[in-house]
This record gives sequence, C-alpha cells and structure tokens, in this order.
Amino acid sequence: MPSTDTMAFGGPSPAVFVHAKRRSLAAHLTAYALSAPALFLMALLLIGPVLVVLMMSFTDYSLGNASFEWVGLANYAEMLEDDVFVKAIGNTLLYVGIVVPASVFLGLGAAMLIESLTFGRAFWRAVYFLPVMATLMAMAIVWEFMLNARFGMISQLLALLGLPAKNWLQETSTALPMLMVIGIWQALGFNMVLFMAGLTSIPRDLYEALELDGGSSSWSRFWTVTWPLLSPVTLFVVVITAIRSFQVFDPVHVLTKGGPNNASMVLIYQLYQEGFDFFRSAYAAGLTVVFLIFIFAITWVKSRVMEKNVHY
Repeated sequence: MPSTDTMAFGGPSPAVFVHAKRRSLAAHLTAYALSAPALFLMALLLIGPVLVVLMMSFTDYSLGNASFEWVGLANYAEMLEDDVFVKAIGNTLLYVGIVVPASVFLGLGAAMLIESLTFGRAFWRAVYFLPVMATLMAMAIVWEFMLNARFGMISQLLALLGLPAKNWLQETSTALPMLMVIGIWQALGFNMVLFMAGLTSIPRDLYEALELDGGSSSWSRFWTVTWPLLSPVTLFVVVITAIRSFQVFDPVHVLTKGGPNNASMVLIYQLYQEGFDFFRSAYAAGLTVVFLIFIFAITWVKSRVMEKNVHY
C-alpha cells in the first residue's frame, strides 16, 4: 500500500514538510547555541569597545571627569580645523603610500633571490627575518644611534666621503623619510617569509610546461606563472602591511615624538598624545573612529575590488 506520507501524485505530504522544517529549525538552533560563546566574546571584546568609543566621540569627556555632556559632531568639526590632525593624516597616508609598495616589492624580490640560491638559504632567511623577531622598540633605539649626527654610523660614513653630517631625526625634511626607511626595513622580512611560502607552493610542473611552450626566460616565467599564482599571497601581504603601516607608533614615539614641528606626526601618535598626554579622551575617541574608518576602507577595498583580480 502507498505510504500515508505521500500524496496522490507521488509527492511528499504536508507532514513531511513540517518534519523537515522542524529538523532544519533544530539544526539552526543548535548552530546558534554552539556559536553563542564565540559571539558573546566577540560582542564583549570587539564590538562593545568600538561602540563605546563611538559614543564617547560625541561627548566632551576627559579622563578623570565625573560627568560629561553630549556635544554631537563638535569633536569631528574640531579635527577639520586642527592643523596637527591635518598634518597627521597627510603624514600617515604618505607613510602608507611609500612603505607598503616598497616593502611588498622588496620582500618579493628578496624571496625570489633567496629561493634561487643553491646554498645559504637558511642564513639569508634569518638575516632578513631578524627585524621581525626583534622588538621594534629596541630596534628603534639602535636606529637612533645609527642616525646620530655626532657618532652615528651613517654620519661617520658621510664624513669618510667628505659630506657633512645631518641630524636625520631632528630636521623637518628628513624625519619622516627616515621613519619610512625604518618601516620598510622592519616589514621587508615579514613580507619575504610570506612570499617564500607562496613560491614554494607553486607547482614545478607549470614551469616545465612553460619551457615546452618556449617560455624559458626568467621574465616570462615570472609574468606567466609566478606573479599570477602569487596573487592571493600578494593580496594578503598588501592588506596586512597597509594595516600595520597605519598603526605605526613605536619608532615615532622613541625617535621623533612627532617632531620636529609635527613633521613626523602620524594619526596613532596624535591619538596617544590627545588621550594620554592631554587627557582629552573624547577627542582621542574621535581620532580612533577616523583610524577605524581607514581600516574598514582597506578591508572593503580588499574584499570588493582587489579580490576580483586574484587567481585562486
């Protein structure tokens, strides 16, 4: 006899649909229950603080005050009239615009050169990765001695060449470029390791097939096989380097304090000054919101624009 759960035309009865819907609902509820602890921690540690900072940016709260008042967009209006903020934004964008492409391409070049070596790979990997393993605060102090106008290594080399020594970190024309050099030096090793991982994952058969098609030159190997297959790694490296460049703080704090005359002021260091030196917590919260907007913009460009040109 035909089952009572089937209709006259052989299709499932409404009871079957109800049973399937209940099973689907139970599965969804189970999934939400299992993910609830992670969602709670995310809301508590990530989303919650962001919302608190956002609300604080609409107040006049200062650290230590017992009360505050809502001021709307006053903090953001003040930013537009703040010469230090305008300078910090310009310096930050210039820093990111120089450090990111330079460290990415130099990291790729170093990775390809090391991978082409027949011996000594481990040594050169360690040499280039040393700045990543060392704390940037300690390395900044080393750079401070190297750039010293009186006894620094660079000044001594210039003296041997008959050139005058410069106070690299205390002149408006050289303070930010020197921070860029340090940023490139520090990011190069990290990017190199990522690119080396990408290079080792490329199948050797593709290079052999290219040689059979007549593409035996290094240039054709790079543009036809290496560069397209490195696009996922390149996307990751660019995004991570850009975010880390926006977060530049340690060398500015140790070497220049944002000077001279705000020549090396960047967004994160101004945020630090406003929040912990001047105790203007609400204004610092507004600067934090601006910083987060830049980070979200990078993430959006990565997910909507750059991934379209990535070959997985």
